[in-house]
Amino acid sequence: MNIGIVGCGGRMGRMLIQTVLETPGGTLAGGTEQPGSPFIGQDLGLLVGNDSVGAVVMDDARALFEASDVVIDFTVPAATAAHAALAFDTQTAMVIGTTGLSADEQSTVDGAAEKAPIVQAGNMSLGVNLLVGLAQQVAATLGPEYDIEVVEMHHKHKIDAPSGTALMLGKAAAQGRGIDHDEHAVLSREGHTGARPEGAIGYATLRGGDVVGDHTVVFAGPSERIELTHRAAGREIFARGAVRAAMWCEDKAPGLYSMRDVLGLS
Repeated sequence: MNIGIVGCGGRMGRMLIQTVLETPGGTLAGGTEQPGSPFIGQDLGLLVGNDSVGAVVMDDARALFEASDVVIDFTVPAATAAHAALAFDTQTAMVIGTTGLSADEQSTVDGAAEKAPIVQAGNMSLGVNLLVGLAQQVAATLGPEYDIEVVEMHHKHKIDAPSGTALMLGKAAAQGRGIDHDEHAVLSREGHTGARPEGAIGYATLRGGDVVGDHTVVFAGPSERIELTHRAAGREIFARGAVRAAMWCEDKAPGLYSMRDVLGLS
């Protein structure tokens, strides 16, 4: 699989480059950075301290999509939407790890899935996706007397809240309980909020330091509390999951897929 990486000069982009280089059957088609970036023209292998691989950093995203079998995107919502439009035009598979997309940006991604396989997930680690399944199962097993809260913490530079992973967990719990997530989600609390609404799925967001990602789903019931927790120790887990998803896209029909599809957990 020829894999392209948009935003390849950043920390996550470089980690993706290294992961592709270590993946049997994976080759680098190239990468992109913003026009004027000092990385333009550099070989991707040299960019991560390895030997030259013959694929370079460019500033033409369309050219990257045309040269790739699949493109991995961990950028920002507006850029991801623009890249999804290119996936639609070129019918190139895409793996999306960007979170915080608006309704219009998500609509562009959904449209791209009509022409190409698109894997989109708020978190691409194996452990988190197992946790999503457990959250759904526990919510389905426990009765409504167990209140559901999702607590997440990330590094101080994260720009969206709650995290995409927290929302994945809350939506899984809502599905397990058989309720509409958006109607029951309480994304923040401030001031005199009154008693907790029946059936609410609450979120608490923490930001600070260099925390890669901590997520806990709390089921608080009468006289007991069940907590399901995942703590990410390094971003390598996201890169490995994204490249695994990219390799999985080979020969897949157009459609919008999740990491649970990739891992056979659906």
